[in-house]
Amino acid sequence: MSMETDTYGTRSTAPHVADSHDMIRVHGARENNLKDVSIQIPKRRLTVFTGVSGSGKSSLVFDTIAAESQRLINETYSAFVQGFMPTLSRPDVDVLDGLTTAIIVDQQRLGSDPRSTVGTATDAHAMLRILFSRLGKPYIGPAKAFSFNVASISGAGAVTYERGGKKVKERRDFTVTGGMCPRCEGRGQVTDFDLTALYDDTKSLREGALTIPGYTMDGWYGRIFMGSGFFDPDKPIRDYTETELNDLLHKEATKIKVEGINVTYEGLIPRIQKSFLSKDREAMQPHIRAFVDRAITFTACPDCGGTRLNEAARSSKIKGISIADACAMQISDLAEWVRGLDEPSVAPLLTSLQQTLDSFVEIGLGYLSLDRPSGTLSGGEAQRTKMIRHLGSSLTDVTYVFDEPTIGLHPHDIQRMNNLLLRLRDKGNTVLVVEHKPETIAIADHVVDLGPGAGTAGGAVCFEGTVEGLRASGTVTGRHLDDRAAVKDTVRKPTGALQIRGADKHNLRDVDVDIPLGVLVVITGVAGSGKSSLVHGSMPADADVVTVDQSPIRGSRRSNPATYTGLLDPIRKAFAKANGVKPGLFSANSEGACPTCNGAGVIYTDLAMMAGVATTCEECEGRRFQASVLEYTLGGRNIAEVLEMPVSEAEEFFGAGDARTPAAHKILTRLDDVGLGYLTLGQPLTTLSGGERQRLKLATHMGDKGGVYVLDEPTTGLHLADVEQLLGLLDRLVDAGKSVIVIEHHQAVMAHADWIIDLGPGAGHDGGRVVFEGTPADLIAARSTLTGEHLAAYTGA
Repeated sequence: MSMETDTYGTRSTAPHVADSHDMIRVHGARENNLKDVSIQIPKRRLTVFTGVSGSGKSSLVFDTIAAESQRLINETYSAFVQGFMPTLSRPDVDVLDGLTTAIIVDQQRLGSDPRSTVGTATDAHAMLRILFSRLGKPYIGPAKAFSFNVASISGAGAVTYERGGKKVKERRDFTVTGGMCPRCEGRGQVTDFDLTALYDDTKSLREGALTIPGYTMDGWYGRIFMGSGFFDPDKPIRDYTETELNDLLHKEATKIKVEGINVTYEGLIPRIQKSFLSKDREAMQPHIRAFVDRAITFTACPDCGGTRLNEAARSSKIKGISIADACAMQISDLAEWVRGLDEPSVAPLLTSLQQTLDSFVEIGLGYLSLDRPSGTLSGGEAQRTKMIRHLGSSLTDVTYVFDEPTIGLHPHDIQRMNNLLLRLRDKGNTVLVVEHKPETIAIADHVVDLGPGAGTAGGAVCFEGTVEGLRASGTVTGRHLDDRAAVKDTVRKPTGALQIRGADKHNLRDVDVDIPLGVLVVITGVAGSGKSSLVHGSMPADADVVTVDQSPIRGSRRSNPATYTGLLDPIRKAFAKANGVKPGLFSANSEGACPTCNGAGVIYTDLAMMAGVATTCEECEGRRFQASVLEYTLGGRNIAEVLEMPVSEAEEFFGAGDARTPAAHKILTRLDDVGLGYLTLGQPLTTLSGGERQRLKLATHMGDKGGVYVLDEPTTGLHLADVEQLLGLLDRLVDAGKSVIVIEHHQAVMAHADWIIDLGPGAGHDGGRVVFEGTPADLIAARSTLTGEHLAAYTGA
């Protein structure tokens, strides 16, 4: 309560009108599955949003509150500037009041460009480059001389310009000193091609010798090779002369004419390097990735030793350390080294670099190195890396929006993350967190629980208030908040073992371990202890492994669960067979698409720098298909009605009767098994939550042929109630004769395991060793590791 002085100088105790805006008010939010949600969120407090996966948390926090805040900020710029910015449409909400500037820290992976590293993504590398250009001995040039993305070039030539009304010609020289290694072009790796995977040398080109995805002889690439005139298309490749083979594999870009069209011919290897290898491996389509894994081996560049830098950049040193050495250091060690540099001439730079490196350590990422490719970071690591730039910020009265910040964190690290969230709040900021972990829900000042179910069964506010109120509320979250999984009385006996010997990838220290087969194995340990390096990087090549990792599902608004899982193929065939027409008619991306909206269901009108408008197509009324296609039915339903069905209803529909389609039924059963029975078959992938995408991916991989399933944190984005269903699914997989290996931090999954392998004891070079192998009960009894202590506390042992 503030004391104010009125016009006559008398003191009044009325609050100042400016202090009355202490709430963010949302009224009538209908984005995605939200059902006219109206809530009030206290400012300068920590509010946690909970609810089952798909209940509408992200729709409310990210797609409504944060999106509108960003849109309003963008509108403060001139129309000219807005033309260069992404256009954001106004969320479907009646009133949004009391918003402040929103800073979103989400789980989107950092750019997976092969040139992007932890250092380049956080500006730490830019500061190091300036430091070495000022203090490095010998001096080799400005900051870009230490950049592995800048090549050294030089040139000379005549330039013509006007002076005093006369044209003057002069000779000019120029040089650019960059740090890029010329051999690997700053990638740190060189590629070696297995030619037997590129072509079958017993065949000629016309017979289809090329075995590269997309290089068929009736396709455009094939026609270019056949019509190039550099070799005989009817001669087997093994009979080629040295010149012909060189032209096929290595020829530089050359202009030629094929079928009367001017085209550029290029050898197979430079073409593959440009089309396939310019992308990060994780961003490739599965069949391209399989080809790259089969045909190409990546080895550290012999010229730069994998540092990406040329010899000059590596030769300039500060106290015996080059920039390559500094980037290869563990960040916690690099922070100590920078602290030891006392140079007044660059004091502001050292202070800023020191703060950035200390933020890494504080946030629990001190085990990374700056040269780590950013595409290899997990979702949790990427989110924490983004947090670094906000930790030392002097801004207050900002809304920070976090999407499950505890992902990828061991229970030991969650306490540290909680302290950071509270620190941001205590600086006078509003902190909104979407979260499932009870440890983080417990620190909330205010809780908003959405539900009661997922998808169309969710989208309503079930509870608003304190954590204690949530416990007593009887909602799904309230009932499960104090759930504690018990350790199993009996564990399964292994049927064999997967032997890993001498594993030394990243921080692993010559690890020998036998992973039992035929049981549920959980690999655990603090973040950065070497779990992923052991499971993903050290598996025997002949192991029959199906991996479900955290890489995001890629898909446009035209993609949906039916297209992603391959479910639409048997459905289209069934429709085609029942009606005696072509399957292509039943695809909204092919012949059957509504001609007005091209099968999108909506018409997008671009309004330049203003948000585009999407209106439902009047021709097909949003159903995406031509009217003639909708006359064909299967089991009394047309294709648009089938795509509007939830998975659970479609499972019954395709399981019996006229519409019985075993291939479709099998995929639908798997979707139901992973808890996605409420999703509609035609719901765009862009509207799915993180937890839903993870489970959709799991359902797809369950159909793969493989004896060993490796799951990387499958509880990501799952509500406490959904975790029980996941444990049932894992049990069913094991009982069906599969071996399941789970990298996991969730104590409920650890307690449910048959065997635990705990890595540690710390992160980075303090980890990389197996500190425990045995049953969960033995781990709790020993309490010899951090995991053991937290699991004992969790189970109440």
